[in-house]
Amino acid sequence: MLTQLSINNYALIDSLSIDFSSGLSIITGETGAGKSILLGALGLVLGNRADLSSLKDTSQKCIVEAKMAIANYHLEAFFKKADLDYEAETIIRREILPSGKSRAFVNDTPVNLSVLNELRNQLIDVHSQHQTMELSDNAFQFSVIDALAKNKKQIDAYQRGYLQLQQLEKELKELERVQKEANQQYDYNLHLFKELEKANLKVDEQEDLEERLEKLNNIEDIKINVSEALEISINEEIGIQNLLNTLENRLSKIAAFSKEYQQIAERITSVKIEIDDIVTELENFNENVDFNPNEAEEINDRLQLIYNLQKKHTVNSVQELLVVFEELSEKVQQVESAEEVINKKKQEIHSVSEKLDKVADLITKSRKTAIPKLTKELESLLADLGMQNARFSIKIKPTIVYFSNGKDNLEFLFSANKGGNFGELKKVASGGELSRIMLSVKKILSENIHLPTIIFDEIDTGVSGEVSNKIAAIMQQMSNHMQVIAITHLPQIAAKGNNHYKVYKEEVNGITTTNLKQLSKEERIVEIAEMLSGKDISESALTHAKELLTSL
Repeated sequence: MLTQLSINNYALIDSLSIDFSSGLSIITGETGAGKSILLGALGLVLGNRADLSSLKDTSQKCIVEAKMAIANYHLEAFFKKADLDYEAETIIRREILPSGKSRAFVNDTPVNLSVLNELRNQLIDVHSQHQTMELSDNAFQFSVIDALAKNKKQIDAYQRGYLQLQQLEKELKELERVQKEANQQYDYNLHLFKELEKANLKVDEQEDLEERLEKLNNIEDIKINVSEALEISINEEIGIQNLLNTLENRLSKIAAFSKEYQQIAERITSVKIEIDDIVTELENFNENVDFNPNEAEEINDRLQLIYNLQKKHTVNSVQELLVVFEELSEKVQQVESAEEVINKKKQEIHSVSEKLDKVADLITKSRKTAIPKLTKELESLLADLGMQNARFSIKIKPTIVYFSNGKDNLEFLFSANKGGNFGELKKVASGGELSRIMLSVKKILSENIHLPTIIFDEIDTGVSGEVSNKIAAIMQQMSNHMQVIAITHLPQIAAKGNNHYKVYKEEVNGITTTNLKQLSKEERIVEIAEMLSGKDISESALTHAKELLTSL
């Protein structure tokens, strides 16, 4: 609930700070005194847009601060999600700088306006005549019925399943889209896959084939050079082998004379062994080097196949072709196994739908049970408010369609006159009638769910006499369950408040300023008497004011 509101440099307000308490609080004041300014300041701190016109003194910043007692609102999860410090007494502050920049804070943590707007829905309901159009909103109508039906747990369970169903249907739709696209490419992809599968490509195969082909294409040069190298190595007179033998013999004769000679001799022996191995390999090369036209043709054909595949798939290596092969394999397999995956997803959807249907059926039954009670209470309250012939026709019609709050269509019709036809509220109810209907609805809601603080902004316009007493009585009853603040021009309602505040204007040094003060008992008598008879207060008005307050 709202415990304190502080306003500095806003519109016609220099500075004020006022404390509020539980129960029914009344705000009165002459027309134009600034009651709308108070609501504007409260709206500002709860996330409304603002500009420099909000500043009384454009050289100073505007600050609006609201203290809220929120222990009973179960908002810990919200604060955690918004990364805010949770405090049982939460302070919301809004600042507008002379530059026009706006800043907002919750418990001194900076927040954006979207967070404030989410928070306001759970803290304060500002109810004015134009907001009665909510009555025609299907979601609001369902919320009233579900409150009486005690459907919160079932609705929460249903909405969890509903979100799961939506996600599964989204996944199924995507699977079917992918399958459709894949089917369109399946034949071509299968052809490409089979082509690569038949090619049976190996890593590094291309390099090996290109090397072998290069060898075959230069076989004559290879044969000549191998033959000459062999001749240089084994010639009996000048061959490397013969010269190394001679060298080895010479050094072996002096090896015994010193370690240095011995080491040189051993090194020559090692060289000789290596040359002997090389000669053996050269001899093998010389015997086996031969041009095989069939082999060259086979290699050429194989390489041409690889080159064609690379060009076809716009790649530069066998490794990349193998990657393409894996991708094609997945695409082909995806199509071939898609039906199984889709059927499995459909089974999941069917399972969730069956569970949802059961919860939706419970919701429907409890709604149908609650409707007669709602209709009776509404018609009884409206009769007290001067609408003796008000009648409602509320019908639940189960459907096969899943909505966010169940599987029902709702027909919420109203007739204000005896023997009149039923019609939609927005079409058949006047503004005054809608205000009284909304007041009745909020009264019923206050007894069934924990509502936030509610501010009634002159919803009593156009009523008087006994009806105004009934409106005041309803507000009093609501204040037993929640904080109620009523802005009113009616003395009958003003007298019913636990606390009474007055908005007034005063002129200081030629400047008009709006102020708000809490009235004492004596000041309340004067204020209510003035509401009864005007500025010239009569004795009878004072007496009547005292009677109204005494009846509290």
